[in-house]
Amino acid sequence: MTASGGSTAPVRPTLLTRGLAIIERGGNALPHPATLFAMMAGLVIVVSDIAARSGLQAVHPGTGKLVQPVSLLTIDGLHRILTGMVSNFTGFAPLGTVLVAMLGIAVAEGSGLIGAALRLIVLSAPAPLLTFAIVFAGVMSNTGGEVGYVLLVPLAAVIFAAVGRHPLAGLAAAFAGVSGGYSANLLLGTVDPLLAGLSEEAARLVDPAYIVNPACNYYFMATSTFFIAATGTLLTEYLVEPRLGPWSGARGGEIASLSAAEKRGLWFALGAALLIAAILLRGTVPEDGFLRNPQTGELLRSPFMSGIVSLIFIIGAIVGLAYGVGARTIKSDSDVVKAMGKAMETLGVYLVLVFFAAQFVAYFGWTNLGIITAVKGAELLRASGLGTIPLIVAFIMVSATINLFMGSASAKWAIMAPVFVPMFMLLGYTPEFTQAAYRVGDSITNIVSPMMSYFALIVAFMQRYKEDAGIGTIVATMLPYSVAFFIVWTLLLIGWILVGLPVGPGAGLYLAEG
Repeated sequence: MTASGGSTAPVRPTLLTRGLAIIERGGNALPHPATLFAMMAGLVIVVSDIAARSGLQAVHPGTGKLVQPVSLLTIDGLHRILTGMVSNFTGFAPLGTVLVAMLGIAVAEGSGLIGAALRLIVLSAPAPLLTFAIVFAGVMSNTGGEVGYVLLVPLAAVIFAAVGRHPLAGLAAAFAGVSGGYSANLLLGTVDPLLAGLSEEAARLVDPAYIVNPACNYYFMATSTFFIAATGTLLTEYLVEPRLGPWSGARGGEIASLSAAEKRGLWFALGAALLIAAILLRGTVPEDGFLRNPQTGELLRSPFMSGIVSLIFIIGAIVGLAYGVGARTIKSDSDVVKAMGKAMETLGVYLVLVFFAAQFVAYFGWTNLGIITAVKGAELLRASGLGTIPLIVAFIMVSATINLFMGSASAKWAIMAPVFVPMFMLLGYTPEFTQAAYRVGDSITNIVSPMMSYFALIVAFMQRYKEDAGIGTIVATMLPYSVAFFIVWTLLLIGWILVGLPVGPGAGLYLAEG
């Protein structure tokens, strides 16, 4: 980074910039995730034949049966590939859950509810709590997908400039919450059913009847929200902002307050949310609640927990519709359908990715390579003598490192889950616990990864206030958040392990607890 004096002498690359250049070149060398899955599916076919000829085998610890590789490079394998291609895609667990959840959230976003709610949180915060409100709003914005990147990050910079603080500090605080705290939230979003579906597919390599609930990480992630918000606040005010120095530029314009229509819409949305909450409480709190298991009366294995995805759709649609009616942003049913349609349009690339990911996961299961890899890996880990805590810390670091090269959380988990979920199951850990550890690693390096899909957008936002800002500027600004989030989040998970708390409803740490 050049000094503001304007020296034109070439700057000798630092260790950091050289490392970033390597990461950038390595990431750019990777094909598109969809292409990567197609290549890996083809590789599984070839490797399955090699493994079958090599005599590789393993004993399934659950059934005691001998597991051997099944070659797909045969006539029978070809028939299975051809006849199973469609069902692999349509039966892929994350597909339907993401589509259904996205439809409901689309109404909330399309009506303007999510944007208005974020502005309300930030504008209502007292001056001493402004930074915390921005980081907290960033974490919460993950429920609405990309709205945090597009709306909150630039808005936070403008807010900081408006009160005489450095706008890049506001931008960094918002970006840290939106991206560095990606998995933490007090609400369930589309990422929860997406990852749960992938975990369930992987868990069934060991236990064909295993079910992973979309809310399986809720306890841990809801608690994480406050730890991430507090950590991001302290870093912004005591490290990042002092490093940036005082803001000498012009103050930004005042943030537009909520209009009368927006306020009315929020009141309508609040009324709808309270009504839904009352109905849900009536269905879940009493022992004879209509959303409990009708045979046993329990809540953990009930229509309520099994229908979380449907509830995300219903709540998002009704509350979004209520806001739209109150704010008059929705004037007819056509507006609702258009909002849903717009959300589906953005999923085109995701559908392509899912098609190839589904084939890869299916082939991995058919060939028995998944379970054999898991058994051999579990034996290796067991022989290493690593305890629970060192093992999980190592897994978080692996996830965080892979995230530097591959930004998509679902794409990474689709690759990692078939190996690590069965592996940790064979060591006695639940898929839900493994997924929680993965989500920590997947989040903490988002803010320093050039492969993150919105990284270029953040560069553009930063250049509004610093013309020569680039990748190095962002990484230098955000690296303290990444390191701190790793330490705090990992320590929180370690504390979770030591206390033995479940990571979500009906989701313990060890299989015996499930």
